Amino acid sequence: MTTRVNTIIVGGGQAGLAVSYFLSLQGREHLVLEQAAAPAEAWRNHRWDSFTLNTPNWQSALPGAPHARDPDAFMSRAEIIAYLERYAERLPMRYNTRVIGIERDARWGSYVVTTVDGESFVTRNVVIATGLYQRPNIPAFAAEFPAEVLQIHSDDYRNPQALPKGAVLVVGSAQSGAQIAEELYEAGRKVFLAVGRAGRTPRHYRGRDANWWSEKLGIYERTVDQLPSPRAKFAGKPHISGTRGGHTLDLHQFARDGVTLLGRLESVENCVVRLRSDLHDNLAAADRAEAEFVRSVDAYVVNAGMLVPEETLPVLRDGFDQKILTELNLSAAGITNIIWATGYAFDFSMVRLPVTDDDGFPIQTRGVTAFRGLFFVGLPWLHTAKSGLIYGLNEDARYIADRIAGQSAISEREQAITFPPPKGAALLQPEPSRAATGWTDRVMTLIGLSALSLTSDGFASATGLYPPPPHDPPQQIESIIAPADATARQR
Repeated sequence: MTTRVNTIIVGGGQAGLAVSYFLSLQGREHLVLEQAAAPAEAWRNHRWDSFTLNTPNWQSALPGAPHARDPDAFMSRAEIIAYLERYAERLPMRYNTRVIGIERDARWGSYVVTTVDGESFVTRNVVIATGLYQRPNIPAFAAEFPAEVLQIHSDDYRNPQALPKGAVLVVGSAQSGAQIAEELYEAGRKVFLAVGRAGRTPRHYRGRDANWWSEKLGIYERTVDQLPSPRAKFAGKPHISGTRGGHTLDLHQFARDGVTLLGRLESVENCVVRLRSDLHDNLAAADRAEAEFVRSVDAYVVNAGMLVPEETLPVLRDGFDQKILTELNLSAAGITNIIWATGYAFDFSMVRLPVTDDDGFPIQTRGVTAFRGLFFVGLPWLHTAKSGLIYGLNEDARYIADRIAGQSAISEREQAITFPPPKGAALLQPEPSRAATGWTDRVMTLIGLSALSLTSDGFASATGLYPPPPHDPPQQIESIIAPADATARQR
């Protein structure tokens, strides 16, 4: 079956939903194709049970759907799922629809989107909103570990009780690795943590959340061209957590609590893991990141003449007291589990056009590609530091929707006669939406690009600030979601 529709959005996560929201406001025909059976798939089936967003509510609201609860609170996994489910209810969604190919038909200036079930859609515009986390990234030498050691990616981790008895080796110390390691050792597990170069940001400092200060420092508004290198957009997220109301994660505290810190893993042979001797260097880098962040905040306070309390953060050095290991015998250490918190690989091969660079990242300017009508949204550093966060979708999704509006107007004028529907095509009539009718580069590098501290690792994680900044939308728009609390306070 072939269906004709003006715009197809591939991916029903928060980015795709945000674009659909703005297209619905414009009254533009479109359809969101989601391969899962329900909204919030990434949060529902690819996050551990106790997962909590690392961005506070004022940074975690999709356009048109302000939160009813405390703007400084952090949503749990269950709350994120419920929030996205409500958001999707009034949008034109098609579930259980996996897209496997997007091709361009230059004759008609259109695209053909095909699904795994053989269905196809002919469309003038395609928005790729699948995110940057298609496949868990596990190093090839993982195959050399003993078969009796359970290996899972953080994508499959759920809780400490689900793991076999024994010690756990967590590989990777960015947000997922650090949070999982903390949960495991607090549950009584012996934990070994292989530490990378991710920085550390204090959760709170001088009476405010770190993300509040990052907003004041202009970190979220940094554009991609200001990065030190193209690959910097893939940097690990700093240690920080939204659990227990939000708290700082410090590897030195982990060491004080009994976690064995290691350098990076290099290889494994005969049950012996070989490690780099870079542990102390990595710990020092995390310490410098926090110190530089603090200095930047202090300077901002002075320059702005703010009256906020003085604060001196605790200085821990327990990690430096641990011996640097270059080898670790898994059997002698009692390690029966390995959790790979090593990020994800991305794959845009479904787009059968030359649209990616040498890293496989889309070639685009603010989500707009060189192919008319083909767009990307919801990627880290698509335009600014907040593009990969829910916080950045209000701007990025509206920008793409506005480009589609202009594109559609041009196409209608140019091809109103020359764009016939394919044979046997059915005109899609989606249910209409009810809402339709300076700070330095050094700071950015040292704090590990803290603006990426989304959710999670990134799927994640836009419309407010406490105190609230001026809103970006040029007009007031009715929320597409009824507040969970009818007495929701307005900020």
